[in-house]
Amino acid sequence: MVTTVVDARQVADVLAAAAVAARLAACAQVGGRVDSTYWWRSAIETTTEWSVQFKTAPDRVEALVDQVRASHPYEVPEVLVTRVESGNPDYAAWVHEQTRP
Repeated sequence: MVTTVVDARQVADVLAAAAVAARLAACAQVGGRVDSTYWWRSAIETTTEWSVQFKTAPDRVEALVDQVRASHPYEVPEVLVTRVESGNPDYAAWVHEQTRP
């Protein structure tokens, strides 16, 4: 699973659709607004953001991360990869099948 956050719902929707259309993700879920507090340029900032979770196969992670980073509007985007150790094998098979070009 690959996750990121962006500053607008429309941007989240574009990232999600692009990843699925390119078959880099089997699905992408755009989550509701979250408030993020962080250090940026020597100051603490708080921003409302939208989260995006991409479900992908292990062999597609690198290409997906590259696409998200290239399309992301932030100077230093948060792009996190979480390896899923177990789950529904039928879902894992579906994810693998849907991420084939």
